[in-house]
Amino acid sequence: MTNGVKLAKVRAAASTNDMTAHWSALMARGRAGDRRAYDALLGETRQWLGRYFQRRLPPAHVEDAVQETLIALHHRRHDFDCSQPLRPWLAAIARFKWVDRLRLMEREKAPLPMESFVASHEIDVVSCHAVRGLLCQLRPAQAAAIRLVKIDGLSIGEASAATGQSQSLVKINIHRGLKRMAGQCAGEAADPQPP
Repeated sequence: MTNGVKLAKVRAAASTNDMTAHWSALMARGRAGDRRAYDALLGETRQWLGRYFQRRLPPAHVEDAVQETLIALHHRRHDFDCSQPLRPWLAAIARFKWVDRLRLMEREKAPLPMESFVASHEIDVVSCHAVRGLLCQLRPAQAAAIRLVKIDGLSIGEASAATGQSQSLVKINIHRGLKRMAGQCAGEAADPQPP
């Protein structure tokens, strides 16, 4: 087998099966002085962050949020334990930067032209706040499983490792939590607000 084929297989396995371990390895090599590995890490995480923020922010704020997160990643890189998965750590940083960006947008209160919004962006923001309220009413294990898999985009295996729950329990908690959230939504729609 040629080196090119081996490298392609390694990259495919890393991207599909365990991107987090791949990123952790790149971080470890980058911290050891391998500039190419660190540049590769920044490039790959930049793409992931772009997709993450595109689903959560207006287009005018996406690049700023990506850059702020990459800067935070760079400044805090020595605090990261390379034996741990990188993606949950990066997702936590991105979540904080997203909240910071939402606060900044709230303070600015400068209405953006309607053309700058993705058609469903307003619905997404309102839905995000509604989902957060519904998640607060669930059991912590259910809320954590839903947040990690359905919102943060982790796989069932990654969520299992992050929460300490078995993969089956993660699936059960997601199913039961979503069912309970749907029931809460249906109950709110059925119960009119008193005048």
